[in-house]
Amino acid sequence: MKNKSKKHTKKNQIMKSQIVALIRRAEQGDAEAQAILGVLYDVGNGVPQDDTKARQWYEKAAAQGHAAAQYNLGITYAEGQGVPQDYAMARKWYEKAAVQGFAEAQLKLGVLYLEGWGVPQDCAKARKWFERAVAQGNASAQNNLGLMYAEGKGVRQDFKKARQWYEKAATQGNACALTNLGVMYYEGLGVPHNCGIARQCWEEAAAQGYELAQEALTELFEKMRRARTRAA
Repeated sequence: MKNKSKKHTKKNQIMKSQIVALIRRAEQGDAEAQAILGVLYDVGNGVPQDDTKARQWYEKAAAQGHAAAQYNLGITYAEGQGVPQDYAMARKWYEKAAVQGFAEAQLKLGVLYLEGWGVPQDCAKARKWFERAVAQGNASAQNNLGLMYAEGKGVRQDFKKARQWYEKAATQGNACALTNLGVMYYEGLGVPHNCGIARQCWEEAAAQGYELAQEALTELFEKMRRARTRAA
């Protein structure tokens, strides 16, 4: 159970006068303004949503070394947003942002190596990038390290370490980690079987709208219902 991609964006509504000022700065070569304009066109905030213009502004900012724009450009190619899906291009831009210490890019680069998307699968490199993101407190990277230990991907399977990483991410409210932690308690993987803790984890994740947790709860409640029916 992994986290979905999301771009580096700010959701505050922007005024027309601010748009005019941003365009002026962006056209003068201001990388931050270019990156912000890319986001605005990406989400349709204050301007019509336009994938092409979003990408063009990201590219201008990314060419100047703007890490968030490089990361967003990576997401654009990874998801095929207005361009053909291209994991090799996604890796290129993630890596540029990652070496600058951009945690979300380190996370996504790790995922590419873990899954072998656009690069040869390399669990050692995946772990390296997850650990760099974890050093900055990235909850999704903590969850993914937990996943590697739970499944024995590139490391010796270790449910204790998996639980520890899931717990770190769950403490930050990461829905995926909460769901994975619930699975460990439900199935008794390295911990005593405990449906109560599993249910609590899944409820916290489900409250965030996480579908896998909602499905797990539905299955749990159905099993409880059938058990009560048999008892009756």
